[in-house]
Amino acid sequence: IFGKWHLGDDYPMRPMDQGFDESLVLKGGGIGSVPDLPNSYFDSRLYRDGKPVKGEGYCTEVFTDATIRFIESNRGRPFFAYLPFNAPHAPLVVDPKYSKPFSAMGLDENAAKLYGMVANLDENVGRLLKRLRELDLEQNTIVIFTVDNGAWSGVKRFNAGMAGWKGSVQDGGVRQSFFFRWPGKVQGGRKVDRIAAHIDMLPTLLEATGAKKPERVKFDGVSLMPLLRGQNVNWPERNLFVQFNRGLVP
Repeated sequence: IFGKWHLGDDYPMRPMDQGFDESLVLKGGGIGSVPDLPNSYFDSRLYRDGKPVKGEGYCTEVFTDATIRFIESNRGRPFFAYLPFNAPHAPLVVDPKYSKPFSAMGLDENAAKLYGMVANLDENVGRLLKRLRELDLEQNTIVIFTVDNGAWSGVKRFNAGMAGWKGSVQDGGVRQSFFFRWPGKVQGGRKVDRIAAHIDMLPTLLEATGAKKPERVKFDGVSLMPLLRGQNVNWPERNLFVQFNRGLVP
């Protein structure tokens, strides 16, 4: 894991306690957010396998570099790399060369910075995909790109016309994109309209890789591989239950 964890900063909830062999993460929900003050998106204070280290450069690029190095080191065997970027996230900080084109379009300062962070993220995802291709891993590597929640209401930004924002259980708060890329096995350019969620990711990856389901583990989700392969399957209607709580009192 290289990036944001946000599931606990102390034993036994750290990534290194939860099964990750290698971790380079930030504390809390974002660099420069509580309890990570003071910190910066540039030369950030991070934690490698539980020990504090200093990143060199912009955080998105630091996490991408670490992921690429991990893939290079493990290219000869099956690997799992989790790259949860910190950006875009408040505080809105990015090299001005990424935000200036959006300012020139007439966007306000915060929106320009936020979209600049997205442009930088796009660039780094491109670097990662290019390296997979150079290492001759593209055809045999599943790449999933998804997002944790809807758009933050603190910045005027695109929300696809959906009701609600981050922090609500309406579509604008919880509905997000999910891109599944596997050039050697799954045809690209298709859109699947069946309802799905994060609970489906583990069953999907187990089926895709031929890995065994752990004994005594009950899944709430289902494998999406039949849909991703474009198979004509009888897919039952589903309901998803979404709950949101912020603070110490339920």
